[in-house]
This record gives sequence, structure tokens and C-alpha cells, in this order.
Amino acid sequence: MNGLLEKVLATIEDVDFAFENSFIKAVAIKGYPEVKLAGLKAESLVERGECEVRRWAIEELERAGVIRPLEMEQFDLTKLSKMHWKEGVQPPKLMVPLPWDFYPRLRRYIGSLRRSAMNNPEKMKEYERALQLSKDLVNIRLRKIISLASASAQVDRLLQSLTKEEQELYKALRFAIDEWKRKILE
Repeated sequence: MNGLLEKVLATIEDVDFAFENSFIKAVAIKGYPEVKLAGLKAESLVERGECEVRRWAIEELERAGVIRPLEMEQFDLTKLSKMHWKEGVQPPKLMVPLPWDFYPRLRRYIGSLRRSAMNNPEKMKEYERALQLSKDLVNIRLRKIISLASASAQVDRLLQSLTKEEQELYKALRFAIDEWKRKILE
């Protein structure tokens, strides 16, 4: 079982790695020469030209005034509240499909709010509300995943609504529950 837990946690790290290495469209604010670093190559940037930059590089290049992201979809409390509401009104056997990068975005949003709240007491309420909504949303989905994992019915269609992290958790729970049932009834 320890190996299953490790696999579930590794999936979270894998999705996070894929998220950080995904490309974001941006526009160059000023020209910049080609850069080679540790086997990676960043093409030269032409002023006002569009480019694609890996997510992990966006912040630094934006801070340096080199680029401006075009498509950085941000989490906010309104979006999180809407997602929480949608999931909460679904019947227990239905789940709202989430984008593949939902949890990495959620973690970054909560982390950003936490850092802002340390210096700004007004942000503390937003942070606390977002954290509570996030915990509730995760718990709602977790209950549904546990219910799916313990059901003997075919759930293939429902599994498509799960993120990669949730699918891995489902597999581990399903295996553990099936093994427990087998052992109990042996």
C-alpha cells in the first residue's frame, strides 16, 4: 500500500512539473537575444512580437520588463466560488470535469494569497475564504471519489471527469478497497 501512496503523490508532482513546463503565449516588450542555459534554448525575442515561453520563466521575464503574458488565466475568489457551487449541486455520482491544471493553479492561487495576507491584513479574509472554499471543494470531490472507488458498478464515464491526480487516487483506493473486501470474505 505504501507504493500506491507514493504513486499518488508522485502523480501530483508530475502534473505540477508538466504545468510549470507548459507554454504561455506572451508578447515581447523589448527585443532580447537568444539565450542558452543548461541545455535549454530560448529563441531571441523581437520587440512587440508574440512568443511562447515556459510558465516557469514568465515571472522573471515579466519582472525584468522583457515580456507580458497574453493568456495567464488567473484564479480568483469568484471563479473558485463558482466551481465550489457547481460541484456542490451535482448529484453524488456526478462530478464537474476540471481542467488538467486545476490543482497546480489552485495551489499557486492559495500560496499567492497567503503571501499577500502576511503583509496586508485586508487580504487575510480573502485568503481564509479561498482556503475554506478550496478545502470544501477538495472534500466534496474526495467523498465522490471514495464512493466511486467502493462501488462495484462500471464507472468509466465518470472517471473522465477526474483530473490525473484524482484518477491516480481513485485507482489506489479501488485497489485497497477490493483487496480489503477479498481478505474479509476469504
